[in-house]
Amino acid sequence: MTDEVKVETGLFYTSEHEWAKPAGEVVTIGISDYAQAQLHEIVYVELPKKDASIAQGEAVGAVESVKAVSDFYSPVTGTVIEVNEALLDSPEKINSDPYGEGWIAKVKPSNWEANAAKLMDAEKYKQHIASLKH
Repeated sequence: MTDEVKVETGLFYTSEHEWAKPAGEVVTIGISDYAQAQLHEIVYVELPKKDASIAQGEAVGAVESVKAVSDFYSPVTGTVIEVNEALLDSPEKINSDPYGEGWIAKVKPSNWEANAAKLMDAEKYKQHIASLKH
């Protein structure tokens, strides 16, 4: 079912296919392997603004492919402390490595526990993806 789609354990996911990876005081965010596979060839990324205050579920950027433009929704509430500017020149990194070099932004969350409670773990996300294929 989800064998062809990579879902990393230890990350948290949204139903819109964004992921959040907590590490200390910082949460790295990006789009899932499922999302990049649905979009196909990504040609442009609109990054969130550095130092911007963002809210969980808010559109904070966009990912454009040869097929469509999709908003990128923040999986966490907090302040953007870093954006992956390498994606401006190489947006295809999201396709080749969505959980690594294809990260979109790093956020200092205002309340990680409250945010995490509204996200899915890897197992729940796999079930979510499987439910979309029916």
